Amino acid sequence: MASDADTTTEVPDLVDAEHLGTQPQTARGKRTREALIAAARTIFERDGFVDSRLVDIAAEAKCSIGSFYTWFDSKDEVFAAVLHQAQSEMLHPGTSRMEASDDPVAIITASNRAYFEAYRRNARLNQLLLQVATVDPKIRALRQARANAFVMRNAKAIAELQARGLADRGVDATTAAMALSGMVSRLAQDAFVHEFLLAPVDELVDAATRMWTNALGLTQPELRAD
Repeated sequence: MASDADTTTEVPDLVDAEHLGTQPQTARGKRTREALIAAARTIFERDGFVDSRLVDIAAEAKCSIGSFYTWFDSKDEVFAAVLHQAQSEMLHPGTSRMEASDDPVAIITASNRAYFEAYRRNARLNQLLLQVATVDPKIRALRQARANAFVMRNAKAIAELQARGLADRGVDATTAAMALSGMVSRLAQDAFVHEFLLAPVDELVDAATRMWTNALGLTQPELRAD
C-alpha cells in the first residue's frame, strides 16, 4: 500500500494505453464510447469476462454492434478501456514517506482503511481482474508489476521506521512489506470477493493494523491488548 502522493516508485498502468480503441473526435462520439465502456463494465461484472458477449455490451449501451466496432476492435480492447478508466479508483492507497513527526500507527491505520474501502467499492471489478489475470499473461504481468511497485513503497516506509528506531531492525524491510501487503490483500479478497470472511470494514482495519504494528514492533496505547 502506498500513497498516491509518493512518486518515488512509479506505479505502472494496468493496461497498455496504446491499445484502448479509437479515440473520438466529436462530443457525440465521446458519449457513445463512454456509454460502451460503462456498459462493458456492467456486463463484465455480471457475466464474467469469458462468458460476456459483445452484443450484450452493445445492447446495454443502447447502440448497435456496428457502433461498438467503430470504437473497439474486440472484447479485450474494451476490457482494457474499462480497466484504464477505473484504475485510478483501484490504486492501492497506503504508507507514504513518514517524516520524523508523523505517527506511523495512524498512517498505517488510515492506509488500511482507504485500501479496504476502495477494494469494497470495486469488489466486482477486482474479482474480474483476478479472473482475467489467470488467462491473460499481459494482464497478469501488469497486475504483478503494480503490486511490486506498492510493495517497494511499503518497504521504503518500513526502512525509514527502522532508521528512526521505531520498527524492528531485525526484519528485512522488503520481506516484511511483501508479507504484510499480501496479508491485507488476501483479507480484502476473502471479505469482498470470495465472501469467506464476513467482517465489517472497521474490524478488518483494526485486525490488519494490529498485525502490521505487531509485526514491526510498533505500539500505540489504543492498539495494546486490554
